[in-house]
Amino acid sequence: MTDHHTAQRTPRLVPLLALACGVAVGNVYFPQAVVPLVAAGLGVPSGAAAGVVTAAQFGYAAGTFLLVPLGDRWPARPLLVTLLTVTGLGLGAAAAAPALPPLLAASVLVGAATVIAPLAGPLAAGLVPPQRRGVAGGTLLSGALAGMLLSRTAGGALGDRLGWRAPYVLAALLTFAVALLLARALPATAPPSRQRYPRLLAEPVRLLFTEPALRRSCFYQATVFAGFSAVWTGVALLLTGPEYGFGAAAVGLLALVNAVTMLVTPFAGRLVDRWGADRVNLVCFLLVLACAAPLALGALGGTPGLLGLVAGTLLLDVGMQSGMVANQVRVYALAADVRSRLNTAYMTCAYLGGGLGSWLGTRAYAGHGWSGVCALVAVSAGLGLVRHLGVRAGRRTNAAGGRSLPRDGVGV
Repeated sequence: MTDHHTAQRTPRLVPLLALACGVAVGNVYFPQAVVPLVAAGLGVPSGAAAGVVTAAQFGYAAGTFLLVPLGDRWPARPLLVTLLTVTGLGLGAAAAAPALPPLLAASVLVGAATVIAPLAGPLAAGLVPPQRRGVAGGTLLSGALAGMLLSRTAGGALGDRLGWRAPYVLAALLTFAVALLLARALPATAPPSRQRYPRLLAEPVRLLFTEPALRRSCFYQATVFAGFSAVWTGVALLLTGPEYGFGAAAVGLLALVNAVTMLVTPFAGRLVDRWGADRVNLVCFLLVLACAAPLALGALGGTPGLLGLVAGTLLLDVGMQSGMVANQVRVYALAADVRSRLNTAYMTCAYLGGGLGSWLGTRAYAGHGWSGVCALVAVSAGLGLVRHLGVRAGRRTNAAGGRSLPRDGVGV
């Protein structure tokens, strides 16, 4: 793909895309804060109500696989605006859902259509020179994380005051507003590919088989994101359960404390540009592993438990964010003309990991309490770390033996 955006547009469009990412990603995550309210409002168990989170994340994975390849085929402006419009309609349907099954169906639709972030990443990569892609990726990720964290805060507070449907209504209005903004601000662009949709759909699978760096990045993020999703799904059950007895707003307040980690992503991007993705990935895994210990203190309840939850989720969020930047820079460096399809494979795997983490986290909490969730985080991050250390050891062995190394990304 020839990067068709001019440098003069970069200062305006990258922050705009970051805003769109924040609103879109927030649509997937604010339900984590209102799961107890959904359970009470619809008269279902909390474990069943947590299905709205899993449904949205699996929907996001499906939408990433099915829709993001169109970023290489359709112009960006009509594609993004259409998806945001469908998302807004899905959120409206969720707000009006009379029972859990239609809410789950609407959650799948919202998750599938709100795939703005994986489309914006390749678009932004064409706005900047290669040596600045880490910073641009960090800016977009900051926007996405702002939506991820602040949506929980707003969703929990609004849900406590007006009921679980109110956050869905607010999210729908914000989504429609962003759709209108992008319709006015995004330039007309020419898509880089004219391939038919079936071939575009098959391309991410082919890339997974042919690109070792892509497979590695997918596995890394899937393991970390599984732990991340397990914690943030389980913490809503913990804080609103007998150990603490808080309302849904408490989950939002914990997310608000973690909003300071948004400042980490641009810094992580600069570190990736300077030191390479592999070193940042190593730090990521160590942080996520380390978070399990303070998180486990959350089972104590009271002030010590809250301090442990704050410290543990801060470490978890920083590790997840840093790994996301490193992995995306590695993936985007592989080939400029198939970035959307590379990102399709990467984000599909990441959100499959996230959806699996939410599902396993709910069951770990039901079977073993909060300690089960903490153990799940440690195991998932440990799997990624073992894979990463194996790659590093293999490279040292190859280098010592004088053998040429396989292609595994650029500058990583």
